[in-house]
Amino acid sequence: MSDFATVGAAHGTYPNSGRGRLRHDLVFRRLPAGLPDRSARVLDAGCGTGKMTLRLAAAGHRRPAADFSGGMLAAMTGRLSARPELAARVRFPQTDVEVLDVGGERFDPVCCHGVLMYLGEPATVVAGPAGTVAHGGVPSVLPKNRSASGSREALRGEHASARDLIESGTGASVGHLGVRTGGDTAEELDRLAAERGLPPLPRQGGRFFNDRRPKQRAPEADEYAMALETEWAASTRDPYRQVALLVHASARRAPDGRSR
Repeated sequence: MSDFATVGAAHGTYPNSGRGRLRHDLVFRRLPAGLPDRSARVLDAGCGTGKMTLRLAAAGHRRPAADFSGGMLAAMTGRLSARPELAARVRFPQTDVEVLDVGGERFDPVCCHGVLMYLGEPATVVAGPAGTVAHGGVPSVLPKNRSASGSREALRGEHASARDLIESGTGASVGHLGVRTGGDTAEELDRLAAERGLPPLPRQGGRFFNDRRPKQRAPEADEYAMALETEWAASTRDPYRQVALLVHASARRAPDGRSR
């Protein structure tokens, strides 16, 4: 695995783009359903530069932020320096997502957002978050949706690439950060969770409409608010969620630790 900090500059600006804002806002809106209270222990596995980490810390949760990239954690530290009131709530273990060496702690939820597409075998990656979820806790995973593979390329007019992706079903393509990334299906993620004793919860899609726009620009506040509500409405309804560019899968460990 290469150090993801090599795309750090682009990754740092991504959360402020229309796509990035929609991704974070859609996930943040859904996550409270999995939180037991306003001071939950939350693990951000693959935190990057810490946009979601600080957002949940500001909401009152205790928030370790784990990443395999020292460069990303350094950027996270810089972001935290501008929010000193949150410093006591956030710490930074450096560990592979597949291993998640966090001293045996358990968390609710464990977030792994925008990570699987950069790694290899999803079963290996899912094992890390699943193994650190507390009783009653929720692992929350957000990868690219392989079922939507090729749609964005087709709408750009890149028909040869789109056809290859559609016919092969691999879902591997170059993403917004210039890195080749893979995709997963909701069915596969649900199966992996169930195999680890975590019954899947209803899944959501992410960004059905926005990623199909031919040109991207920073939206005005009113336009963005309407776009967010439209994406939220589509995220729980078929056929939109089935072919959204992202899939948000989660599960829940039983409160007594047993599968249901």
